[in-house]
Amino acid sequence: MYFFIAQLSLCDILLATDIVPTLLLTVLYGGSSVSLIGCILQLSLFIMSETSECLLLSVMSYDRYLAICNPLRYSAIMNHTVCVLSVSIVWFIVFIIALIDVIPMCYLYYCGPHIIDHFYCDIEPILQLSCSDTSIIHIQILIIGVLNGFFPFIVIVISYVCIAITIIKIPSTTGRHRAFSTCSSHLIVVSMLYGTLISVYMFPRRGQSLTLSKVLSLVYTVLTPLLNPIIYTLRNKDFKEALHKLNLV
Repeated sequence: MYFFIAQLSLCDILLATDIVPTLLLTVLYGGSSVSLIGCILQLSLFIMSETSECLLLSVMSYDRYLAICNPLRYSAIMNHTVCVLSVSIVWFIVFIIALIDVIPMCYLYYCGPHIIDHFYCDIEPILQLSCSDTSIIHIQILIIGVLNGFFPFIVIVISYVCIAITIIKIPSTTGRHRAFSTCSSHLIVVSMLYGTLISVYMFPRRGQSLTLSKVLSLVYTVLTPLLNPIIYTLRNKDFKEALHKLNLV
């Protein structure tokens, strides 16, 4: 669990480092300037961090499923080799997806005005600046987005359905509480991330919905990386004990 939390922290650091400086410049000075290469690089890091977080959350849900539903075999199945291999596959998939999404955008022709109505370089605002035909890119991004979002979400839902069934079968109230507490933090993060991602991409990007889209984007680009350390540490018994030993709490 802590190995995957460390990987999730890496995603949060990458996302915050990528988005927050541009956000602060936009808030303080009413806007910021960025080159096309810089914008594409920011988009690449954003795709990598968000995609890796979705995939890692699905892996973490399976980890919680094994810990609660099959605890006797947990150490044998989820050993260090499997953890390292899982994370390696996740980062490889993330890198390939970022290349597939970004490379076609580098060959588009961009005509003025070169103004992005957003606080970071997202896919749709960049495509709106292009005079080229972007229909194929839209279809490609839609297919990749569905595959990247749908299958991890299905894994998470199935894992938590199995976890819920197992918890209900536990006879003691204390046992049910302990079992639920081991995965409640993960469930909070999943709800925040997927709830806002689905909301942003389901609402039409016109009129007032664009403002709503920006507000919701703040949740998964700024608020989620901010709350993840709090959710996974202050609500975790092992972290609390470690902080008490250091006299920090």
